[in-house]
Amino acid sequence: MLDLLSESLKGRCLFAIPKKGRLYEKCLQLLSGADIQFTRSHRLDVCLVRNHNMALVFLPAADIPRFVGEGNVHFGITGQDMVAEADVNGLVSETLQLEFGKCKLQVQVPERGDIKTVEDLVGKKVVTSFEVLAGRYFGELDAKSGKEGVKTKIEYIGGSVEAACALGLADGIVDLVESGETMRAAGLHAIETILTSQAVLIRSNKPADEHDALIERITSRIAGVVAAGKYVLCNYNIPRKVVQEATRVTPGRRAATVSPLDDPDWVAVSSMVLKAQVADVMDKLQAIGASDILVIGLNNCRV
Repeated sequence: MLDLLSESLKGRCLFAIPKKGRLYEKCLQLLSGADIQFTRSHRLDVCLVRNHNMALVFLPAADIPRFVGEGNVHFGITGQDMVAEADVNGLVSETLQLEFGKCKLQVQVPERGDIKTVEDLVGKKVVTSFEVLAGRYFGELDAKSGKEGVKTKIEYIGGSVEAACALGLADGIVDLVESGETMRAAGLHAIETILTSQAVLIRSNKPADEHDALIERITSRIAGVVAAGKYVLCNYNIPRKVVQEATRVTPGRRAATVSPLDDPDWVAVSSMVLKAQVADVMDKLQAIGASDILVIGLNNCRV
């Protein structure tokens, strides 16, 4: 079976996808929106794409930067935190931010404890599953402390990091925070943010090969899906005399589309608007005299 799979992967572009966790479901939505057709067997972490010369490789998100950097797969999706922790500078390029999986890597300490700043943690014990980033961060603090021989102890724990302080295993932790609910439930609060992160599309910096055109096409399709999730199309009619004021409200990504109507005193305007701002935009348009304001959702686009 493995020999047959290996043979079928020859000559195919390999695309790494997180196999589970916070990024997996969102990645499946992206693949569907980009019309990447596949059927994944429950027993295999590799599957062939039916409509492209490509295969999907499902890997732990933390492993994807290394696989891409070493050229084992050609491109992939993972978190910026994973790329930074893998320390693959120069081996991979971030080609597209995907606007999901947003979180922060933060230094956290007991809310009722004596430690109030990161400087208070210098020389003490910190546990984390991000030992490279935590080690680098506290290494710089150790050097700045001016105390000879002082070294903050960084210890790796693979899971349940937030319980370490309550169990007496650490004075502070470095961990990812999304909503902050787990942090607060554990009696912790953040005293510093080391980095902010979101899901990104990365590709290998290996020399160009025969898959570059396909990677560019898939990247463009995914960018369209991401943009469609951020924007809606706003159409409305507006008196010609205030069209300049209206297009300042809806400038579009490059420019609004303005079309004449049978009534010479009116025009129709079509423009992409950020979904998060659409209610305010409609209020402003109505206030300056727009009518027939329609908002249309986007499934995909190219911008």
